[in-house]
Amino acid sequence: MFQFIRKCCCGLDVHKRVIWACLLIVQDNGVIAKTKRRFSTMTKDLLKLRDWLEDNNCTDVVMESTGVYWKPIYNILEDLAAITLANARQVKGLPGRKTDVTDSEWLAQMHLCGLVRASYIPSRPIRDLRDLTRYRRSLVSDANAEKNRIEKFLEDANIKLSAVVSDIWGVSSREMLEALISGGYTPEDMAKFARGRMRNKIAELKDALTGKFTDHHRFMLTQCMQHIQDLEKRIEVVEERIRERLKDYPEVYECLMSVPFLGETSVAGIMAEMGVELSGFPSAAQMASWAGLCPGNNESAGKRKSGKKRHGNKYLESLLTEVSWAAVRCKDTYLQTKFKRLAYRRGAKKAIIAIAHTNVKMLYHIIKERVCYLEPEPQPLTEQQKQKILNKHLKALERLGYKIDVNTLASTALETA
Repeated sequence: MFQFIRKCCCGLDVHKRVIWACLLIVQDNGVIAKTKRRFSTMTKDLLKLRDWLEDNNCTDVVMESTGVYWKPIYNILEDLAAITLANARQVKGLPGRKTDVTDSEWLAQMHLCGLVRASYIPSRPIRDLRDLTRYRRSLVSDANAEKNRIEKFLEDANIKLSAVVSDIWGVSSREMLEALISGGYTPEDMAKFARGRMRNKIAELKDALTGKFTDHHRFMLTQCMQHIQDLEKRIEVVEERIRERLKDYPEVYECLMSVPFLGETSVAGIMAEMGVELSGFPSAAQMASWAGLCPGNNESAGKRKSGKKRHGNKYLESLLTEVSWAAVRCKDTYLQTKFKRLAYRRGAKKAIIAIAHTNVKMLYHIIKERVCYLEPEPQPLTEQQKQKILNKHLKALERLGYKIDVNTLASTALETA
């Protein structure tokens, strides 16, 4: 028998148009009183749901995180009850007995016994910041898609600019594209827009800008360029809004900006996804697990199977992976040394996930303790580590056909000294 840790709770099975509610009340004799009701998701019915819960003195509510449909309910009930948002994968009902009514009852029963693990819901200001950072990410993705589309149309018009220039969206290349769209310029004229070191490629640029550019290509490129310009303006507006939001958390912002491989955009994304209080994560390991950056557990019959990392917050996972690539490019740092050591044995992709795991725990402590980044001091190698490195290189030389006697080399070095 499960032990009830709550006397009253309500389970909500949430859909786009309708909500099924099951209210369970444990009476003094141990019998559970059960009440089920149906509500629509319109605000007037959500207020009726609130009044119904208030009349029954219910202050514990549990529901699945179904898309965005849980948010209107959360907005109405946030001040009245303690709302537990459950992961749908962790509260599945028994197969063959699944209906909307039984789903709400199953949620209430599990929550009555304390078997539902609550999902992390940040505060309203952080949720607003999260909306902004994710929207900016979407706008940047749309702009990149338009840029790729322009490159496709250039190839269709025999314009091989990308074969000569590494970035066709630099200042010089962009002026060439605008001149190509406006018309009236010869390939020689457009090639002269090159600046800096690109002027050494004027002859190649002339050949690359010679093609079969038609009115159709000009029309399509005009539409794409206008779309990109509109997206860039929107990105600037959103970034300005994000900066205003970040002013509410100056201490956390300054601490995160002390990390050498983080910029303003990545700091805003980290604060939006992780939050600034971290009240929902008692430890850095739990934060890493929530981000999906730790090994999974899969053991049966005493055998440990694949430790493939689990699913987590995809936005935070991709952001930390991106900044980890920047971190391992910083020379003579702890993270770069660790990456090289792991990449030699496990490969670059697995190594970068390990670096991201280290970074999420490091960022957790920076935010939690309000401290600035401090580069770890290099630790001297132990004799065991030195011997391990020596054996690794000796085996590599043997595979190349060389036979090295370390003792002979050591004695020769001493005699020479």
